[in-house]
Amino acid sequence: MLKRCISAEWLKLRHSRIWIILMILPIISVLIGSANFYMNQGVLANEWYSLWSQVGLFYGEFFFPILISISCAYMWRLEHLNKNWNMMMTAPVSVASIFLSKMLVVGIQLIFIQGLFFLLYLLGGKLLGLTSALPSELFEWFTQGLIASLTISALQLFLSMRFRSFAVPIGIGLCFTFLGLGMYVLDLGMFFPYSLLTMGMGVLSQSGFSSQSDYVLFLITNLLYIIVISLLAIHWMRKKDVVA
Repeated sequence: MLKRCISAEWLKLRHSRIWIILMILPIISVLIGSANFYMNQGVLANEWYSLWSQVGLFYGEFFFPILISISCAYMWRLEHLNKNWNMMMTAPVSVASIFLSKMLVVGIQLIFIQGLFFLLYLLGGKLLGLTSALPSELFEWFTQGLIASLTISALQLFLSMRFRSFAVPIGIGLCFTFLGLGMYVLDLGMFFPYSLLTMGMGVLSQSGFSSQSDYVLFLITNLLYIIVISLLAIHWMRKKDVVA
């Protein structure tokens, strides 16, 4: 059943314009960050790390969370139109397969977004003439950012499922983004999904986790969030089987 649901979700995205949006925002992030780096090279002298501090700030702190919100809202857009929700709930598939298929397809989109952003980061650095070695943490930023983005996508899928409006969950996600920044500043980032993205991608600090136990806590917290939110969403779908 899960495979059938994934195929159905993928068919909805094949000819969708959502891919254009997914590509534009990473490009804008790198352009803005690279321009800021170029105009302040006297201060930003740590080459690749300094470039990351600029492009990563715009991308990881603002554009990437917004992209996740848009992608998740789009995954439920068709189901909220007309009586499509009722048709979906009467299909011979489990609600768990429906939700998990959307999670997996969003995950594929996030891998694409992350991969595109990192390629643009490398291209921008080369065009700016950076000659030093690439950051050794680059792969960690990629994987940790991807893990944290899956946590955010679970939450945003749940919100997008609950609200029929396309804009409302995106607006909530934007508010959570700023809240996550505040939680990070208050050293409470380990307990909020949007702060976990900031920490994982080294957006505001490239020093990484202070200890191995902090890294393990980061992984466990993300895993717990994904499991708990997914179970809550599936439980809600089973209770809210039809809508008027």
